[in-house]
Amino acid sequence: PREQQKPWLLCLFKMEKFTAVIFVLMVSCICRTLGQTCQGLCGATSGTCSCHPTCVAMTNCCPDYRDYCVETLPYSGTILGGTDFVVLEANFTQSSKIKCIPSITEGYVDESSRAHCISPLLYETGWIPFHVSSDDGMTFNRSGTWLSVHSGKLDSKFKAMMVNSTKWQYYGTPNVGGTLEMTWNTSMVRADRVNIELWGYRETGKPYGSDWRAEWRYLYSLAKDQPNNGSFSFLPKPAANGFSSWELGSVRVSPSTSPDGSWNVHAVWTEDHALAWHLEEKFRQDSAAWALDKCLAWDKLENQLPNFLSEIIDCPCTLAQARADTGRFHTDYGCDIEKGSVCTYHPGSVHCVRAIQASPKYGAGQQCCYDSTGFQVLTSDSIGGSTPDRAHDWGSPPFQNPPRVPGQSHWVYDVLSFYYCCLWSDHCHYYFKHRPSSDCRSYEPPRSAVVFGDPHFVTFDGVSYSFNGKGEYTLVTSAVTHNLTIQGRTEMMTNTSVYKHFVTIPFLIALILPPLETIKATKMTSVAMKEANSDVIEVRLSVHNGLEVLQNQKTLSFTEQSWMDLHGVFVFSPTPTNVTVMFPSGAGVEVRERDGDLTTTVLLPEEFDNAILGLLGKMNGNAADDLVLSNGEHVRNQSNPEELFTFGASWAVFNRSALFTYDSQYLIDNYLNGPRHDPSFIPVFSVPENPEDPLANQASKICTGEGSQFCRYDILVGRSPGMGNATKLSYQSHISLVQDLKPVVSCGWLSPPARGKKEGTSYLQGATVRFSCDDDYTLKGSEERVCQENGQWSGEETACKVPLSIVGTVVGSVLGALALIVIITTITLYFRKQKRYGEGLTEAMSFYLLLRNESKVFSFITGKLPTKI
Repeated sequence: PREQQKPWLLCLFKMEKFTAVIFVLMVSCICRTLGQTCQGLCGATSGTCSCHPTCVAMTNCCPDYRDYCVETLPYSGTILGGTDFVVLEANFTQSSKIKCIPSITEGYVDESSRAHCISPLLYETGWIPFHVSSDDGMTFNRSGTWLSVHSGKLDSKFKAMMVNSTKWQYYGTPNVGGTLEMTWNTSMVRADRVNIELWGYRETGKPYGSDWRAEWRYLYSLAKDQPNNGSFSFLPKPAANGFSSWELGSVRVSPSTSPDGSWNVHAVWTEDHALAWHLEEKFRQDSAAWALDKCLAWDKLENQLPNFLSEIIDCPCTLAQARADTGRFHTDYGCDIEKGSVCTYHPGSVHCVRAIQASPKYGAGQQCCYDSTGFQVLTSDSIGGSTPDRAHDWGSPPFQNPPRVPGQSHWVYDVLSFYYCCLWSDHCHYYFKHRPSSDCRSYEPPRSAVVFGDPHFVTFDGVSYSFNGKGEYTLVTSAVTHNLTIQGRTEMMTNTSVYKHFVTIPFLIALILPPLETIKATKMTSVAMKEANSDVIEVRLSVHNGLEVLQNQKTLSFTEQSWMDLHGVFVFSPTPTNVTVMFPSGAGVEVRERDGDLTTTVLLPEEFDNAILGLLGKMNGNAADDLVLSNGEHVRNQSNPEELFTFGASWAVFNRSALFTYDSQYLIDNYLNGPRHDPSFIPVFSVPENPEDPLANQASKICTGEGSQFCRYDILVGRSPGMGNATKLSYQSHISLVQDLKPVVSCGWLSPPARGKKEGTSYLQGATVRFSCDDDYTLKGSEERVCQENGQWSGEETACKVPLSIVGTVVGSVLGALALIVIITTITLYFRKQKRYGEGLTEAMSFYLLLRNESKVFSFITGKLPTKI
């Protein structure tokens, strides 16, 4: 029993070291016999103690839980490997011989008897299972998970930074040369002296064939046995021995005690980049010509590869749509308006997003960029336009092989070619031929619904109501389409205003404070969700303020990384109060914490139309039939709070389908073992109007405009002005979101006429595009065209023509030239003839006859009478 463990531990501390070790081994054998061990049982709940992650909160873990189900610090690192992480809490000795898998790497034990592992070079991102051996690889009986991170998403403090990275990637082009410099955090490499090595990446085999493989390889050292002082500079030279054929790679800083090119050693890497600085001398002599040859070879290859454009999603029409559609699109970290919009590859754009999911067959990606006016930038108009990708930058399951290797596959097929055709030479038309922007004519924005306050609901079809049941309920279920399930838990509200300044309440203070006042209302405190066979994600209010995220009932930490690739789902948490969950179907769930209140927004793409049920409605565009009980009956009167209460209660979850985590006695007693809908709890259905209420004045000031009824309920029934204000903000945010996601009509791109130009690059409803022609050309068709509501452009197609007067002048000039040629030819022939037959006409008479003859010729050619001579 756990309550008897403390005397054992106290005894251990008093024993000598050797005796303590023997005692631990004996206890371990006894525990294993009695089912009290977690060796080989991590995640299990069978036996008299638990090896499940919830055991920590429930205080029922097996004694050796942390010894076998290990945690690490740090818990994440670059996909390129080399991160040194400590195995926490597990027991090791100085004689332990540590090995770690996957990719068996040598570990070590530090002076504090803590085991260390080195993360391996990987070809995938996400949580990677690992195992630790303390007996030199005989048994790997300790297990945990490690988060492999895309190098572009890794915080800069964990990288070696290229000083002026543009210079590195343009080195050898006109006016770019000199010394290159890099810096790093010296603590990232455990050594006094280091080697600086270049590693290259390439993909071999036939694209989309069975032999298509990814390869990282050590190329050569830039320097050896350098002091680990955090900086290094060098003057690049063209690579020898054929290494310049490697055009993509990364520089690694590693201990000089490791042999050259050793795999999986403690190291820090630069980001992968175009290796312009080590390319052959021919590149430096004429970089544009060299790059054009590469561009033409890429163009030839692309003509032979499958067309992936037909299976990628269309771009949102506006920046507002792109930022609101968080289930399908996410900020491109290379062009982010919130970080200053440094859009190196998209000049003229201020923000880009990427489609979160790769295309199903080819693993392709979509990128959409927008200018300062919020309109999409197209490659047909600008080099900075949106470009699709043959390989999704973030990779896609099952990873490992092209084109699904995160980052590197994208570099090989979509970025290096941009350098060839656009940045190192001026032949972007080749690139844009294969990477044209997708416009938004087929884009359908998602529909949104929201739960907020204590709690209030706005369905996908716009029906708003309140339901204050206590229990666990189905918000969305879609058994046929993608098998999506979203559930919410509500708890009774209590008046905690007198406690709000205490995270924990000391015992003596608690004695003098009044008891918590129970309020006849509830609020959402947890949301759990999954799609098909994905991980179960739960987001709930944390006892320490903010939000807590659980993956399959295990708490996730976002202290090191804000983005996580999980099984069948992505999770993004930029702050402790914001979490976005994204599923392969394009469904997105945004959870926000405001003043202790949980606001949950659900976004569903059009394929869920008329395919869902639950507290958030049917999503079929018909508000009249939006609220359907779980038995199929419709709510007849949507303004009747009692009838709405019956509707809500019908959607209580079943025990077998609940997705929540029960890791406290309170949750076990009140939810796991209690009724999923508490029939004994009857809330206040209507807002009491009492002028004597001390909160009435605050309610009148705070609650104005649309949604004021929800705000007033939360203040006057929930007894919380803070929640009332949060409810008002949540409702207004939802209204803004609905506005941002309104469908937009696009008429499609218009080309400028040949020998002319156009003014205007917006192609949405109401936009005007004007045309003009170059000098000496006349515009035919419409000078101005407007995008109409039906998706068609007004007016006629525009062209630039040569005017008739110019045509006549040109024709006359041509005919005159022809006539002159005929005259000269005739004169020549005439004199030859006169000479041949010896006729004695005078020169004057001859010339007169000649002119008469040529006048007839001119009349024949031009159709005009000759001028008399």
